[in-house]
Amino acid sequence: MRQRWRNRRGAPVLAVVTWLYILWSLVPVLVAARISLNDGKSRSSFQPMSWRWYWGDPNASLLHDDSLHTAMINTLELAGMTILFATPLGVAMAIGLHRWRGRTSSAANGLMLVPIVTPEIVFGVSLFLVFTQLYTDVPGGLTRQVLGHITFTVSFVVVIVRGRLAAIGGQYEEAARDLGASRWQAIRLVLLPLLAPAIFAGAMVVFATSVDDFVISSFLSTGESTETVPIKIYSASRAGSTPALNALATVMTVLTLAAVGGAALILRAVGRRQGADDGGLAGVAT
Repeated sequence: MRQRWRNRRGAPVLAVVTWLYILWSLVPVLVAARISLNDGKSRSSFQPMSWRWYWGDPNASLLHDDSLHTAMINTLELAGMTILFATPLGVAMAIGLHRWRGRTSSAANGLMLVPIVTPEIVFGVSLFLVFTQLYTDVPGGLTRQVLGHITFTVSFVVVIVRGRLAAIGGQYEEAARDLGASRWQAIRLVLLPLLAPAIFAGAMVVFATSVDDFVISSFLSTGESTETVPIKIYSASRAGSTPALNALATVMTVLTLAAVGGAALILRAVGRRQGADDGGLAGVAT
């Protein structure tokens, strides 16, 4: 009874703290979005609102500035290619590490955490030296940036998917094998659908990390043609920027939230369809 009373008292406190943190985290985003609507060039105070920096200014607005277009396209292209390679690679590595038994398995699992715990500045310098001293034949620019981002983000997918693997156990695969499924059928028709939420979460972490990354992208960039949004914001801020950068950041935030929300709705629809399937595991045997 006493434990239940403590839980009832603690739950509202935790809810309040959670919502305060969420609101506090949203403050910088809302301030940046509001400044993007300034009619003047100030990025430190609120001014009368207008759409000047989105499309109104014929020279410096987001709609008319080709350098901002290039930065946005480069960022989305880099993030998309990173997801395309890092997600399946991370899932495969997570399944392999989860089933690996032996003296070296612990060391392999520990090495998988190295990109996560290593300071990103150290990681970026290391990648720069690798491509300039060892693998000099790798084309500069986007190719090196994609390889760098994959190396950095694949560990996030592995950690997230491995947590899901530990939670679901191996009984579902074993049941599918007992019903006559091959090993590949058990993985494809049983294990991967169960891992779908973790795979989706890992892909979203990869996307957010890639879009937000500055250090690795900067070290592996070859100039304006491979500038991403974080690099563009940093370089423009040093030269004296306009609220068009805030407009760019706001649009990128909206696109990211739309992508995450759309993917979540698709994942929920797929989950409902799978839950409504009356075949169950018996369908694996056919």
